[in-house]
Order: sequence, then C-alpha cells, then structure tokens
Amino acid sequence: MGDYHMKRKDREISDEGEMAGILSGCRLATIAMSLDGEPYIVTMNYGYDAGRRAMYFHCARKGLKLDFIAGNPSVCAAVVRDNGYVHGKCEHKYQSLIIRGRMSEVDGLDEKKHGIDVLIVHQEKDPDPVRERNLRNDSDYEGFSILRLDIDGITGKQSL
Repeated sequence: MGDYHMKRKDREISDEGEMAGILSGCRLATIAMSLDGEPYIVTMNYGYDAGRRAMYFHCARKGLKLDFIAGNPSVCAAVVRDNGYVHGKCEHKYQSLIIRGRMSEVDGLDEKKHGIDVLIVHQEKDPDPVRERNLRNDSDYEGFSILRLDIDGITGKQSL
C-alpha cells in the first residue's frame, strides 16, 4: 500500500504515547478483512498489549473470521474514542486510529492464556471474578479461539 499523508496535519495524532493511550482506553475495534476480492468487517472487543505491540481478540473456534484470516492475514482495524457531538456547530469530537497489521489465530496454551488474560484485564475493572467463573482449568481454553493482531503501523486523527 502506498504512503499517504494526512491533508489536515492539525488533526494528526503522531505521538506514540497518545496512540497507546487511546488503544488502552477504548474497548472496541472494527476489523476489515478481505478474501478473494470479498470484503468482511466485524466489530470486536479487544485487549491491548503495548509490550508486544499487539491486540488480542476472542472468537468461536470456527467461523467466517477464521476463514478470512486463514486466507489473508492482512487486516485493517479502526478504534474510535467518541468525545461527543457538538450541537449547533455540526461537529463531532473524536480521536480515531487506523491500525494495519497481520492477524493470526494463537497457537499453544500459554499464548492463549496470555491473550485472554490481556483481553480480560483490558475490558474488566475487576478481572478476577471473570477469570474464576470462566477459566477454572486448562480444558476451559478449548472452547474458544484467541486472535492476535500484530501491529505494523498506526495512524491517528482527531477533532478536539
């Protein structure tokens, strides 16, 4: 993909720390995929692992997402922090990130445990009850898949 430049430089988010803060503070990402010329888009909750520069998602063990990812792991994701509509000004305050990278299904129990833990900690104010209720033993991890989006690049835009 070519290198595109934002026309409104005054709205660009380029600070890595600010982008990480948006990723850490938001809860949903919309993932765009393509396979054999057919587009597919889905919104999912996620967990962000800044140290690994990755996002983790959970899903069923079979399904359309997994078919698309297996055929074409290149994805594009959008994360939006909605700061509200300004009535009377026809403006919307927001911060958005476009994330490009490669999505894969996680292999191995240890990585699966890491991914679901990142997701639960990201989503829950008190993650322990969720862990205790849903992840009592290793066999509980067999009921779902964990996806990892390895981030290649992020661009950000805002209207504050």
